[in-house]
Amino acid sequence: MNRAEKAALQLRAVDVLRMLKETRTYDELAETTGLPAGDLNRYVNGHVLPGTDRAREVVEELGREALAKELDARIRVDDEGYVDNSATVFDQPFLDLVAPVVANGFDFDRPDVVLTAATDGITLAASLASYYGVRCAYAKKRKETAVEEFIEARQRLQSGIELTYYLPASAIDPGESVLVVDDLIRSGETQELLLDIAHTAEADVAGVFALIAAGEDGIERARERTDAPIGALTSV
Repeated sequence: MNRAEKAALQLRAVDVLRMLKETRTYDELAETTGLPAGDLNRYVNGHVLPGTDRAREVVEELGREALAKELDARIRVDDEGYVDNSATVFDQPFLDLVAPVVANGFDFDRPDVVLTAATDGITLAASLASYYGVRCAYAKKRKETAVEEFIEARQRLQSGIELTYYLPASAIDPGESVLVVDDLIRSGETQELLLDIAHTAEADVAGVFALIAAGEDGIERARERTDAPIGALTSV
């Protein structure tokens, strides 16, 4: 971890502590974290940054649990099982907190490209790409007019509809590492198409991540397509 990455981790730890402090006193926060209340006061008020080891502990352990609970509180599921997560995917500051938790709390190798599908996965992918300091690429259901070469992935869905995603061929180079992300994984069809794109590009898969897993079908389907780590922050 270089100095810039250490600083980013320390700042994200402070962001997590500030989020937790919104609903707790310092004594309650100390009980939650196991850290001295005086130290927490200095961290939250920006007087000093936590050390690297302490920052990693906050982000990986406290951050993951706290963000999962916050995400659960934002999710709405209707009577037919459809998930509304607009309160999350429209909240860039929240997703900026999620990024270091994903990067440090899951077993993903550092990618060269973060790949998603338009449109709801873009804000999450942008946060992760910014944290890693890498490119963000997103596949679309239509071709861009000015682009000449595309990677194409096509699949007939269970409903009988044929779904096709297109990605400019220049977005991923052969041999690069790709982290596939999306806001939601349900059937795994979108993730399968994105993995097909990565395979066609001759890229390595660093992992597959979703904010929300709706059931286990999508996770299992992704596992059938890659040996890379697969994870979600929460499930419904």
